[in-house]
Amino acid sequence: MPMKVVVSNAPPVQRDRLIDGREVDRLSGIKSSHRYALIRAGQFPAPVRLSRRCSRWSEAAVLGWVQARLTEGSAV
Repeated sequence: MPMKVVVSNAPPVQRDRLIDGREVDRLSGIKSSHRYALIRAGQFPAPVRLSRRCSRWSEAAVLGWVQARLTEGSAV
């Protein structure tokens, strides 16, 4: 029996991963105290709460924030 191949027109699912605060600091170049101030001001991606004591950030959201800062800086 021939194998059935299913073709979909749906866009591919973009992969993302959750990263901890140390990785956010490394990718963004800012420290946690400044990061939380930016989150309170609505200027940095909010963390995803996994439990009462565990938060992680979307790597794609953090990299998007960094890219936006680079774009703003080159427009000046």
